[in-house]
Amino acid sequence: MTRIRRRYIAQRRRTKFRLFRGAHSRLTRTITQQKIRALVSAHRDRDGKKRNFRRLWIIRINAVIRERIVSYSYSRLIHDLYKKKLLLNRKILAQIAISNRNCLYMISNEIIK
Repeated sequence: MTRIRRRYIAQRRRTKFRLFRGAHSRLTRTITQQKIRALVSAHRDRDGKKRNFRRLWIIRINAVIRERIVSYSYSRLIHDLYKKKLLLNRKILAQIAISNRNCLYMISNEIIK
């Protein structure tokens, strides 16, 4: 019986993962290690991205609110929103703050009353 040579199939399987430079693209074991490391970094940075966007929205809302009313702040606005049971999240409030400031001023004035 003839010997089975696996070179072609094994090489095709290993070349699927060659995305990196140096040993990370040549050695199978380091390819898999690098792939796991990349997936861990991607997962961690997705959480960081959410955090950064939330911070950005808070900064934008606070800047627009403090422009008009000096003694009023972001934290008091959010507190009053919850008390009045208005369902506006920070992303929507930040978009309103950028695109139409007067609308955000109207919302804050209605909440204050």
